[in-house]
Amino acid sequence: MAPLLKTEKLTHIYSVDTPFEHVAIENIDFEAERGEYLGIIGQTGSGKSTFIQHLNGLLKPTSGTVFYDGRDIHESKELTRGVRFKVGLVFQYPEYQLFEETVYKDIAFGPKNMRLDEKEIDGRVREAAGFVGLGDEVLQKSPFELSGGQKRRAAIAGVIAMRPEVLILDEPTAGLDPKGRDEIILNIRQYQRSTNSTVIMVTHSMEDIARTVDRLLVFNKGAILMHGTPAQVFSKSGELTAVGLTVPKVTLVANRLRALGLPVPGDIYTIEQLKSVLTALRGGREHA
Repeated sequence: MAPLLKTEKLTHIYSVDTPFEHVAIENIDFEAERGEYLGIIGQTGSGKSTFIQHLNGLLKPTSGTVFYDGRDIHESKELTRGVRFKVGLVFQYPEYQLFEETVYKDIAFGPKNMRLDEKEIDGRVREAAGFVGLGDEVLQKSPFELSGGQKRRAAIAGVIAMRPEVLILDEPTAGLDPKGRDEIILNIRQYQRSTNSTVIMVTHSMEDIARTVDRLLVFNKGAILMHGTPAQVFSKSGELTAVGLTVPKVTLVANRLRALGLPVPGDIYTIEQLKSVLTALRGGREHA
């Protein structure tokens, strides 16, 4: 089966032929399958944001190609416009882009641009609000009356209301408290599972990404340094540290326990995994 999203030798250079010329990404080959949950990590300036803005045509490649469902997304203006509804992009701190009188109108903005009828728009608004945990009582409020976490949910709902087949989120939990962060991650995961959408999440939180994604890409200096399951990537803690990244704190704890002689596996990257291993070890000792 062909990948839903694909890039071939994708390159973007800012300020070409000027003293400020800068290669942001270079020769990136990438594929994402339908229903896959992908994570992207990398230092600031590694090319992550430039890359994801190519996936729905906000940026046009200097060279290389972006394919959606087998077609070059820049094949025509009509196709590019259509892809922007199918590949939804939620920018970092999206709540700063809320502007309508009510939450309902903000969520409805995208579907209206799709030229849908009022009944379809209403259904999509309420469906999207439900996905992100916003009740009907919130929809007629001004976005500026909401808490920070609610604003973030409303902004994400505005993209979900277009029913994109690919949902891309740039640091969706940035600036939220732990409770708000966990709720947003849960909302996104439930949305992905119930719709079989492809989700691509850019984040600096190793803990969030370790317990969420199916596959992880590491960006460094405009290229994909490595990719694989969270276990495969986080097992290479030395390589990650060398490019200024780290591993989940629980992985560091597991590595330390292993160094002290406990038989802890080398692929621990969530608290649940470590708890299970330690519980099994304790049970084994009690029956010894």
